[in-house]
Amino acid sequence: MLKKILSPASRALLQKSFTLSKVSNQGNCVLSTTTRDPGSIKYSLFTRFVATKAQVIDKPVKKEIRSRRALFYVPGSEERKINRSRTLNADCIVYDLEDGVAYNRKGIAREMVFDTLEASEPGLSEKAVRINAVGSGLDLDDLNVVLRSKHLQAIVIPKVQTPKDIQFVSRMIDSVAIDTTQSNIRLIASIESALGIMNIKEIAISDPRLDALIFAAEDYCADLGLIRTSSRKELAYARQVIVTAACAYDLQAIDLVCLDYNDDAILTEECREGREMGFLGKQAIHPRQVDIIQQTFLPDEKDIDRAARIIKGFKHHTQKGIGAFSLDGKMIDLPMVKWAERMITRAKAGGLTVPTPKE
Repeated sequence: MLKKILSPASRALLQKSFTLSKVSNQGNCVLSTTTRDPGSIKYSLFTRFVATKAQVIDKPVKKEIRSRRALFYVPGSEERKINRSRTLNADCIVYDLEDGVAYNRKGIAREMVFDTLEASEPGLSEKAVRINAVGSGLDLDDLNVVLRSKHLQAIVIPKVQTPKDIQFVSRMIDSVAIDTTQSNIRLIASIESALGIMNIKEIAISDPRLDALIFAAEDYCADLGLIRTSSRKELAYARQVIVTAACAYDLQAIDLVCLDYNDDAILTEECREGREMGFLGKQAIHPRQVDIIQQTFLPDEKDIDRAARIIKGFKHHTQKGIGAFSLDGKMIDLPMVKWAERMITRAKAGGLTVPTPKE
């Protein structure tokens, strides 16, 4: 059975560390039962050791840039909201198995989310699932079900506090996900605590599959005992830490949820603030938030035009052996070129056409 489930590298690590004569929930081994698919392995044996300690990635992960301006949560146990999600154009749709699902509905939610993924059509929206926190006792069953979907594209991991949380899910992908999807599944880490902020560098470099960092403001406030204010000043440090880490390690930074989902003015203000701070997207909890978020997090037309002109000017002057140059009366050097490249990348990821600068 182990040969069917674990990769050669994982089996070698397992054999060195454990003698498996009996499987129980009391030791380091966890037995998870899944009857989701008649063609799947019904009993999957995994070890916390392999999932959290092994560092070997058997297959290289190739990444294309995915736009995540709006990351929209859909409760996995509510059929009406799931059906509505199919009509939205959010960059990323996250079917939720965690906070949005009552404890006694977790099993039903897994079934509904799996069926929704399997019935989904390839489109502009990334299909993701937010599992229950690693170590919650629910995460294994979540992963054993959703990782068997051929249309799953990302896993949102809540309450990430250490690199082991990321590495565990990545090893589960190697062990459970079907071969055709393993290299396509990205990981998105939700930072929700003081410990998560303190370990942000280690989390950011924990696994090649990690693609983005989310800031969960309400959980963070609860963990630190902060008083939530309309100014959001109490969140400034944590938000900037996440943006800085994301930028340093080539990840996306996704900003907090706007709880005032009926107030477009507040939502727009939060979007603009987040974009100014360096976030590339924002979480959404109501369909009416999606369009405002996605429009606000697109680069402005004038910024795209200026970025294209900077890149063209840089190439032109580099061929002449000139470093810094002048554009519209302002000095342009490498930091501005990097800004321009990021702007063009975001525009293309958002589906915008980048104009060709005039001579």
